[in-house]
Amino acid sequence: MSTVTSSSAGMSRADWFSAIIVIVVWGVNFVVMKWGLATLSPLLLCALRFVAASLPFLLFVRRPASLSWSLLVAYGLVQGVGQFGLLFTGMKMGMPAGMASVVLQTQAFITMLMAAVLLGEKPQRWQWVGLCIAIGGLIFIGTAHGDSAADMTLAGFVLTVGAASMWASSNLLTRVAAKQGAYEPVSFIVWTSVVPIVPLLLLSYWVDGPDLMVQQLQGIGWRELAVIAYLAFLSTLLGYGLWTRLLQRYAASTVAPLSLLVPVIGLLSAMLLLGESPTGMQWLGTLGVLLGMAVNQFGGRWARRH
Repeated sequence: MSTVTSSSAGMSRADWFSAIIVIVVWGVNFVVMKWGLATLSPLLLCALRFVAASLPFLLFVRRPASLSWSLLVAYGLVQGVGQFGLLFTGMKMGMPAGMASVVLQTQAFITMLMAAVLLGEKPQRWQWVGLCIAIGGLIFIGTAHGDSAADMTLAGFVLTVGAASMWASSNLLTRVAAKQGAYEPVSFIVWTSVVPIVPLLLLSYWVDGPDLMVQQLQGIGWRELAVIAYLAFLSTLLGYGLWTRLLQRYAASTVAPLSLLVPVIGLLSAMLLLGESPTGMQWLGTLGVLLGMAVNQFGGRWARRH
């Protein structure tokens, strides 16, 4: 399987379609998380997500032979324990679903900076402009006052920013993996999803206690199973499988900003399914995110024409 790493390479229609699927799945994902966290503790829900995303497939999916064990373990810990452990805990501690979908997208800026410093990837001028516009949009969304914004807690906000930093780190690990050799994205996701299971269960045992863990497991019904299935199969295997494939083909500074569209779906789904109420400033910020995304992705064509 060949890869494309140029940051200026235009994305194909098939890759754009893949990106749209990821955006929708991940946008709705925040509402699904809230549903799951209503009855399950964050660390246990996170562990069950990765159990469902990995253990049923290990016998059918080969480990990526081109990738080192150290890289697989590092990615699993950073993405599984770091990103989702912090995100689920932050949402349990008062981060609204719509706001979580926004704050988490600071990963795009962190990824861009880390890739420039650590991987030598140099974003183009229009990409910096696009990200600055999108940052302005995110500031409008995050500082707006309303029902959904007023419920945001400091602890939830800090934990979600930490999750964004972990996501950025996992993006760079994905780029490193692409340089080690060709591999199948689904295989990569299945095997790295095994890594966080034991650490998350141990953390849940320490935080929740054995009695509460057993009580929660015994109380799992169809709703909880549906939540776990969505998080495991759609958000993790499908979403991260497609996301990893995009990162194999394009520079991190090109792929990471695509996630800036996730808050649009996140805010809409939270409004429709959870009753959260975005304000005028939040919608204005959403338009800023869309404009920044357009500049980031299509600014190169405008620059070449002029």
